[in-house]
Amino acid sequence: MSFGHPWVLAFLLLPLVWAFWRIRFGGRRDRAAAHPFLQLLPESRGFRVRARQSLPILRALALAVLIVALARPQFGEREEVVVSEGIDIMLAIDISGSMRAEDFQPDNRLQVAKRVAREFIEGRKGDRIGLVVFASSAYTQCPLTTDYGVLLRMLDEVDFGGIKDGTAVGMAIAASANRLREAASPSRVVVLLTDGRNNAGTIDPLTAARLADAVGVRIHTIGAGGLEDAPYPVEDPVFGRRYVRMPVQIDEETLRRVAQATGGSYFRAVDAGALAEVYGQIDAMEKTRVETRTYVDYSEFGSALLLPALALLLLEIALGAGPLRRLP
Repeated sequence: MSFGHPWVLAFLLLPLVWAFWRIRFGGRRDRAAAHPFLQLLPESRGFRVRARQSLPILRALALAVLIVALARPQFGEREEVVVSEGIDIMLAIDISGSMRAEDFQPDNRLQVAKRVAREFIEGRKGDRIGLVVFASSAYTQCPLTTDYGVLLRMLDEVDFGGIKDGTAVGMAIAASANRLREAASPSRVVVLLTDGRNNAGTIDPLTAARLADAVGVRIHTIGAGGLEDAPYPVEDPVFGRRYVRMPVQIDEETLRRVAQATGGSYFRAVDAGALAEVYGQIDAMEKTRVETRTYVDYSEFGSALLLPALALLLLEIALGAGPLRRLP
């Protein structure tokens, strides 16, 4: 329930004060007989006397009901319709051999990238998200979907060895843009993560970026790798696992130009914490538009209170003139 004029309810205090004053002090003024020593007469405590003293309560109730009626009480049903304009997002993740480097402690680059991508997916609502993985070529691990459970399971399955080694950044952009090309959403985004430079595939990154821009796809690129040589595990059949130092070979200039060509941004992540921050920034940049429309169907109830208010007034008048009338 709501009120059309809620400020009118402030006047409810008036009948309460009036009723209290009438019951507490009004009886002295209403004595039927004037006598200088009336207080010497025995005080009557009969039922009629006590009942007559309660008559102001009926009038106060009538006035209170009338005030509530003037406040326009309304009953109705509220319906909210949430209109969500989701974003179509393709995550492109490098799974080349260099992603085994362990400068993103406590795991290698790929495991950290998967964990941060999972957190990114779990934080989105209403968006279609897909997954492309790439090494010497690129393929779609999961098409655009709103079933995040399926997407996360397919993300968990991403590992090394599924594709011949290499880094086909251009092919990853082309595969992602192709998935987004016919998407209905007005906002289509690729988030591409790599730790190397394009050295495979049949299309170079800048050409792929221009094609993506032509179909309305925006690309955010992430260079993943520390500032110094990274420890890289090598499995030795004789001595077991050992580590060698591997230089970081991120082609930042190309990644920056790819992002600029499509209206996106380039980010550099030098450790696990920085990578999480990068995905957080992208998450904030690519917000889903949510519009809430509220429909309310109200019914006025104030007029229905006029009859009870009139009935209380008539009851007070009838009792005051009848059974509880004051004797002269």
